[in-house]
Amino acid sequence: MTVEIDVLDDGDDEEWNRHVERSADANPFHRAEALAVEAEYSGTTCHRLVGYKGQEPVGIFPVFERSKGPITAAFSPPPPLWIHRLGPALLNVEKLSQRKAERRIRRFVEGTIEWLDEECSPNILRVKTECSFADLRPFKWADADVTPEFTYVVDLPGDREDLLSSFSSDARSNVRNLDTDAAFEEGDADDVERIVDHVRDRFDAQGEPFSLPRGFARDCYEALPDGAMRTYVCRREGEFVGGILTYETDEWIHRWQGGVTPDVDFPVNDTLDWTVMTDAMDRGLDAYDLVGAGDPRINSYKAKFGPSVETFHSVERSSLPMDALLALYSRVK
Repeated sequence: MTVEIDVLDDGDDEEWNRHVERSADANPFHRAEALAVEAEYSGTTCHRLVGYKGQEPVGIFPVFERSKGPITAAFSPPPPLWIHRLGPALLNVEKLSQRKAERRIRRFVEGTIEWLDEECSPNILRVKTECSFADLRPFKWADADVTPEFTYVVDLPGDREDLLSSFSSDARSNVRNLDTDAAFEEGDADDVERIVDHVRDRFDAQGEPFSLPRGFARDCYEALPDGAMRTYVCRREGEFVGGILTYETDEWIHRWQGGVTPDVDFPVNDTLDWTVMTDAMDRGLDAYDLVGAGDPRINSYKAKFGPSVETFHSVERSSLPMDALLALYSRVK
């Protein structure tokens, strides 16, 4: 039996979110509330694709379409929102044999690409998958280029001393010997904007572009269910010093925005990351995704928490010559 592809419209948010909640490959940016915010801020049309084998859902795949003149692009996630991973998310494959799972995944991926080709005819398709979506062969068989990318993930053992012992000596010292009147705590929606503005200011100071639209992170924070995103902040004498904005799935917490080194005389970020990890441990989460291990300039900071290197993938298929492709990227980012 083939996998049939359907599109869930805005009236089917509850059904879509049930699929998101059941998939190990989904994160909060897959939820219907977040997809609507993503489409608004990226100026795209979101197609919420669902694959069915008979009546059974086998996967979801949110894809964002944008046209510029004669060129149509399909993205998941859409630029320029700094969402690191989205893409397809599977359902009901865990108990299948390897042969049946491979066949179902291939038919689902092929079906979504065929739907896109028939309905959108994209000149370029660009996807970044979650770490848990491991079988990328159907994309390669559909003539897409698949490139591995990397992130650091810290296992959260449940015992604080075990976690701290896995850190480098300087990180352990910074956490244990912090002797200030600073407070480290979970923040609120206003802190979302403080954290993002802190990042924006640092990029501006370095003369680098920061394309995240103003208001996007806060709108996602407010649209999603409580706890899907959290802010962790440091305040000194009541004033904001720095912070980290996270999002989480059933088992992992992910570091999304923030962690900028502030102009103060104590190690804010080590203790902020420690606060994120210990709070996640107290809530039963298994791992802290530091979201990125591909930048040598900041890898040394992340590596001191004793993480493992995990892989996710970028998928790209294009009918455009390279000069046209680069021109398209410059317009959509």
